[in-house]
Amino acid sequence: MKIAKQLLDFYINSSIHVALSVYALSWITLLIFNLPYDENILYFNFYATITGYNFVKYFGIAKWHHRSLARWLKVIQVFSFFSFLLMVFYALKLEANVLFILAGLGIITFLYAIPILPKRIYLDEQQNLRQISGLKVYIIAAVWAFTTVVLPALNNHQELTSKVWITVLQNFVFVLALMIPFEIRDLKFDSIKLATIPQQIGVKKTKILGVLLLLIFLGLNVFKEEIITIYLYKEIIMTFILMLFILFSTKYRNTYYTSFWVEALPIFWLILMLL
Repeated sequence: MKIAKQLLDFYINSSIHVALSVYALSWITLLIFNLPYDENILYFNFYATITGYNFVKYFGIAKWHHRSLARWLKVIQVFSFFSFLLMVFYALKLEANVLFILAGLGIITFLYAIPILPKRIYLDEQQNLRQISGLKVYIIAAVWAFTTVVLPALNNHQELTSKVWITVLQNFVFVLALMIPFEIRDLKFDSIKLATIPQQIGVKKTKILGVLLLLIFLGLNVFKEEIITIYLYKEIIMTFILMLFILFSTKYRNTYYTSFWVEALPIFWLILMLL
C-alpha cells in the first residue's frame, strides 16, 4: 500500500494527472468539431502542461533550496526536463499560427511564476501573477480554454467560427467551476490577501456560483448553430457530476478529493464522449 500511495502521489505531484485532463479536453474539442485525432497537438498539450505546471509549482522551491532538494523533487525535475524536450519536439510539428498563440500563453505562464512586474500591483514580495488579488482562477481558466479549444482547432485548419468561440467560453466557465472545490479546499492555506472567491463571498455562495457557472456552461449550447444531441446528453451528465463534487466540497476534504477525483472529471468526460 505504501508503494501504491507513493506512485499515486508522484502521478499527481508530477502533474501527469492534470496533463491528462488537458489532453482529454483537447481531444473532446476534436470530437465536437468532427476533426481527426491529432497526435501532435494532443501530445504537445500533454507535455506542455507537465512542463508549465511543474515550472509554476516548483520554481520557487528549486530556486531557494536547490542544494537540499528532496529526492522526490529531484525526480520531478528530471521528469519535467524530459517532458520539456518532448514538448519542444511536438511544438516543431505544429502550424505556424498555433506557435504564435503559444508564445502568448508561454509569456503568461512565465509571468505566473517569475517576479518581473512592478511591486505595487502585488500582494507580497513574490511579485508574480499568481499573487495579484483575485486573478489566479481567471488566468488558469483562460489558459486552459485557449489551450484546449483554439490550439486544436487552428492546428487542424478549423475556421474560428462563432461555435469555436462559444466552446472557448464554455471551457472557460467549466474550468472555473472545476476549480471551485480547489478554492474551497485551499481556504485553510491561502493568504486572505489572495481574495479567492470563497474568501470574498463565503463557501455557501461560492457553491451557488459553481452551480450557476455549470448552468451557463450548458446554456451556451443554445447559441450554437447546431447541437449534437448525444454530446449534449454527455455534457449534462458531466455537469451533474461536477455539481455534486462542488456541493460536497469542504475545506476539510483530503487532497485526493480535489487533486485526483475532481481533476479526473475531464478524463471521465472524454471516456463518455468515446463510448
